[in-house]
Amino acid sequence: MKTAAPFTSTPYMSPKTINPQRSSPSLSVGFVLMQSFTLLPFSAFIDALRLAADEGDQSAQIHCRWTVMGATLDRITSSSGVAIEPWEIYRDPAEFDYIVVVGGLLPETLNGSRHVIDYLQWADRAHTPIIGLCTGSFAMIRAGLMTNRRCCVSWFHYGDLTDRYVDVTPVGDQLFVDDGDRITCAGGAVAADLAAHIIERHLGQSWARKSLRILVMDSPRPANAPQPQPTSTYRVENKWAKKALLVMEQNLSRPLTTNAIAARINISKRQLERLFLADTGDSLQKFYRKIRLSYGHWLLENTQRSITDIAEESGFADTAHFSRAFHGAFAQRPTGFRKRAFNSGKT
Repeated sequence: MKTAAPFTSTPYMSPKTINPQRSSPSLSVGFVLMQSFTLLPFSAFIDALRLAADEGDQSAQIHCRWTVMGATLDRITSSSGVAIEPWEIYRDPAEFDYIVVVGGLLPETLNGSRHVIDYLQWADRAHTPIIGLCTGSFAMIRAGLMTNRRCCVSWFHYGDLTDRYVDVTPVGDQLFVDDGDRITCAGGAVAADLAAHIIERHLGQSWARKSLRILVMDSPRPANAPQPQPTSTYRVENKWAKKALLVMEQNLSRPLTTNAIAARINISKRQLERLFLADTGDSLQKFYRKIRLSYGHWLLENTQRSITDIAEESGFADTAHFSRAFHGAFAQRPTGFRKRAFNSGKT
């Protein structure tokens, strides 16, 4: 087993990190991976750096430098099962422009990898800006670095954050939040947009756009671009109702029966219906319909997708059915609502 004392001043150096052509790159990033980290945000961010680091697709660490660190050199397994070996043990964070922590499956991020939390606190003392990808923001909260700060979180984990932390301001309706020395990101492919944002800051717009073009992406999306799924404005208190609400939010385009939802959360249909009605004043299916219509409302206001596509994405059998339900909920037809939104400059 490859081991070394954490926080040594003489880290192991992978040959990949050594660049004889340039000793002071314009951008230096240290990656820290939590157990069960999500692979896509890590790979999206690091590939954007790689493509901005050199001319063409040579990948030499000239303009950018990066490394992957750990408390030991033991493998760190991602949520998909792909394992990454750190290139070196934790280095002084003052040597980097940014420390990027990549989270993943929530139980591990909330409870495990104590050495990551210690390292983030070291980075804070060194005044090195910290970036949280995916649930990496939860690790930053655990480290005590996000008190009274705005924290971007994926719509998928919005409820997890608000349920656990009252001294953090959750932001679930945009892609990432740049708060100076704290940058948080919803995760997934958005990590490439955030990387482009950082690359443009240090190397210039042409390098950022070069990275995204090679990654077959359009121009970088701004921080305040909306997440593809809006944060639910509906709140419930009962723990079973909360579980049911999460299942509903994850299944908007293909609505589930009450039986199926009850089975997913391991409760009887009768008990779930009773608890849900007591908590919300609505039957579960009526509440489910409200959520789907709210999603359709958001899509109409924030996207250029056709009403037919929006009806399907919101879980309605056809456009006519969606139009009637939308009119009943919002006292206007989808076409009329979209025209008003367009005229007001919202779409």
